[in-house]
Amino acid sequence: MVSWARNRIAHVYRSAPIVRAAAAGCALSLLALTGCDGGVRGTPGGAGVRDPYFPRAGNGGYDVGHYDLTLAYDPDRRHLTGTAVITARATQDLSAFNLDLEGLEVRGVTVEGKAALFSRAGQELTVRPHDDLVKGETFRTTVRYAGRPRTVVDPDGSEEGWLPTADGALALGEPVGSMAWFPGNNHPSDKAAYDISVTVPEGLQAVSNGELKNETTGKGRTTFRWHTAEPMASYLATVAVGRFEITRSTTKSGLPVYVAVDPTQVKASRAVLAKIPEVIEWAEYNFGPYPFSSTGAVVGRDEDAGYALETQNRPVFPGAPDTGTLVHEIAHQWYGNSVTPRSWRDMWLNEAFATYAEWLWKEDNGGDGAQRTFDALYDDAGNKALWAFPPARPSGAEHIFDPPVYARGAMVLHKIRQAVGDDMFYDIIQGWAATHRHGNASTADFTAYVEKKAPDKDFGGIWKDWLYGEGRPARP
Repeated sequence: MVSWARNRIAHVYRSAPIVRAAAAGCALSLLALTGCDGGVRGTPGGAGVRDPYFPRAGNGGYDVGHYDLTLAYDPDRRHLTGTAVITARATQDLSAFNLDLEGLEVRGVTVEGKAALFSRAGQELTVRPHDDLVKGETFRTTVRYAGRPRTVVDPDGSEEGWLPTADGALALGEPVGSMAWFPGNNHPSDKAAYDISVTVPEGLQAVSNGELKNETTGKGRTTFRWHTAEPMASYLATVAVGRFEITRSTTKSGLPVYVAVDPTQVKASRAVLAKIPEVIEWAEYNFGPYPFSSTGAVVGRDEDAGYALETQNRPVFPGAPDTGTLVHEIAHQWYGNSVTPRSWRDMWLNEAFATYAEWLWKEDNGGDGAQRTFDALYDDAGNKALWAFPPARPSGAEHIFDPPVYARGAMVLHKIRQAVGDDMFYDIIQGWAATHRHGNASTADFTAYVEKKAPDKDFGGIWKDWLYGEGRPARP
């Protein structure tokens, strides 16, 4: 993510009544968790995965493999109708499980084709299947829902979720906004494939992640069907509804490029967006093979959001981006999108790499070298925000997008580069991306990986002073 509205160095639950679905003669309360089959064998899955900053995000007891979302949006009424078909595997015997869904009216839930009991409490949609689920069992849950999606306000005051725009809407999900427009296991530790179908009034487009499989129009409505085969964290899913100028092309290697630009931003963004193939080629040279099957961008209007976001395959920009921002969000496709944090405490693994990519781009394209950028940051005595907390230990959920996560995190990477030299440094960052491709990783995984790659080097001081240390380290 890159912020427009806040000084980020990179550039620089309410309660609802219980609802029950008719379940074949079963009129028992969900809260009793007593089944119609004579008794509960499993136990409820956890409501949250105990993330250190967003403890209610995600859910325990299952792992999602695929989301099939069928959406219809009416911009005039700001009304969304959706059906989510979620295919998951039980990781324990389950009598009940939770999905994250903020707002919207749930009209019905089935599990394996049978009506299920459900209840709402804040962002928690608790589902009680007709039959208990057995550990290892793959099951399919269908949720029908509708209403006016809510905008989610983050702990730092920024907005995400489903954002109305001048001619449609923009769905952004970092860190937890995806629950405003579809139910799911809303934590980066559970990645899945996606099919997203969006129906909008004829004349509007609906852009999402992955590849556009088909587009059909009839009775004044157009449906766009998008497919994402590679695993994706829920916070990286997006939908942009509006009028866009669409450009399709390919890179020299044949990678499809799909770019959607608001008509008011076409002229201002043309030169930078034309650099997408060049930036992809440069990034592949430095970071390794591109991890997804397409690339591109969505450019909205300045007022659509206060930040750019690295939504998978297709980063979103509020207005025409500059080159540094484009490099930042494309670098995230490796670091953040393919290699995804295990928890939100590991956020620096996203933003430090993307920020350092900006430094490397400048270094390789006639700008300041990374060492000069590092020195300028260190020597700026007035920049107290940079040293407010260690990159690997943000002081709270409201600070995971603050300068230490971005720039001080990039300084950690530069210290590693200084310690091992350029050849080993690029081996490390390429190997890190390859080893955890399409997976999740933590800060502990990263430090262990670096130490394994360069066993003759002592990184203790870097971890102690730069990654975990409080305040400004002694002069390098």
